[in-house]
Amino acid sequence: MNQLARQIKALEETLLHADMQADPLLLDELLAEEFEEIGSAGVISSRQEVVKWLVNKNKDDRWLLSDFRVSVLSSDVVLAVYQAQKISECVHATSQASMRSSIWKRHGSSWKLVFHQASKPCK
Repeated sequence: MNQLARQIKALEETLLHADMQADPLLLDELLAEEFEEIGSAGVISSRQEVVKWLVNKNKDDRWLLSDFRVSVLSSDVVLAVYQAQKISECVHATSQASMRSSIWKRHGSSWKLVFHQASKPCK
């Protein structure tokens, strides 16, 4: 995995694993103002709805991101595609993986998430 893919993967993991209640400013650092998401049920969620979910999610939930790859769409825009699998620490079980895609846009020296889409779990 190249350096850009590692950087974007780390940002994806930060969104999933960080305690946003403890560090709410992190959301403004990582999510673009125009951010929106299409969830696995096909419902479009606004930035505000996703922020609410991120702030209220179980801070102990962990996700395994695999088959992570990045395509450079322009000098300031990349597409990340990967599988995400939620891991339950209490029973050491995993859920089915789902395919995810994210569009990240460079803002100065940092990257912000502009769009995210989740699929139903992979079979």
